[in-house]
Amino acid sequence: MGVWEFIQDQVLGMKWLNELIGNVLSMLGVDIAGRVGGSVQFFIYDVLKITVLLCFLIFAISYIQSYFPPERSKRILGRFHGIWANIVSALLGTVTPFCSCSSIPLFIGFTSAGLPLGVTFSFLISSPMVDLGSLVLLMSIFGAKVAIIYVVVGLIIAVIGGTIIEKLHMEKHVESFIMSAGGVDIESPDLTRRERVIYAKEQMLGTFKKVFPYILVGVGIGALIHNWIPESWIEAVLGSNNPFGVILATLVGVPMYADIFGTIPVAEALLSKGAQLGTILSFMMAVTTLSLPSMIMLRKAVKPKLLALFIGICTVGIIIVGYLFNAFQFMLI
Repeated sequence: MGVWEFIQDQVLGMKWLNELIGNVLSMLGVDIAGRVGGSVQFFIYDVLKITVLLCFLIFAISYIQSYFPPERSKRILGRFHGIWANIVSALLGTVTPFCSCSSIPLFIGFTSAGLPLGVTFSFLISSPMVDLGSLVLLMSIFGAKVAIIYVVVGLIIAVIGGTIIEKLHMEKHVESFIMSAGGVDIESPDLTRRERVIYAKEQMLGTFKKVFPYILVGVGIGALIHNWIPESWIEAVLGSNNPFGVILATLVGVPMYADIFGTIPVAEALLSKGAQLGTILSFMMAVTTLSLPSMIMLRKAVKPKLLALFIGICTVGIIIVGYLFNAFQFMLI
């Protein structure tokens, strides 16, 4: 086993943990080859694996994030213009909140501060869809190649989406209270290393408490798919024989509310049952970017025409990505 394969399987994938849980359950008389026993093993393993990765990632990313408070992020974005501003904004979204609902307040703040609307939308698209946490978690299941391409494609959607909104001059479709609020420059004090660690710990605990119920639900659904739903059903709906699988997965994902950590176990189970890679990724992107609660929040900040444009751009981009990944799946897995 090569070094990278070891990292992929034993460090990120934690296959040793799955074997350990299987051995313990077998010692307790549980038939892990059966549906019930297999579901129990899947549930315990995925909850523990995702929890460990989640806590480590949120702590590390929050520590990095402590160097980029909103006012500093605004100043960084203000230095760039044109397509470069959209690219930097999309990249900045990778080190910020984990779900669309927590990204929207930052989007409102950036827009109020006078940053170009297209730039703030590039941030809004990339922040929930692509983050460092999703990169590591996707690597643990799909491998480095798929994870890196997913992140790159997500950033491309964010940049293109923001650029389209910028070119269409949609400022009049932002609610007036946001455009007239103005920005207040507040210099954030330099934090000590200890203060950054405390901040990262608080962020980790706060995010974990908020996200953990979705992990339990996601793993529960994943265990159900993994051990109870026949492969033939999944292949018929989300496999290569259904040309509308990507569109269906995207539309099913939109009304849901979860984040990357809640959708990972569902994606893992679907892949093992024969669903196509691009179809799974479209589902994940739709859930994390276009959840119904976040769209309701966003409607408070923008008018229906701009909201519809945002949803349309994201939906089309997600569907295109799904079909591209399906077309090249044989090269990626």
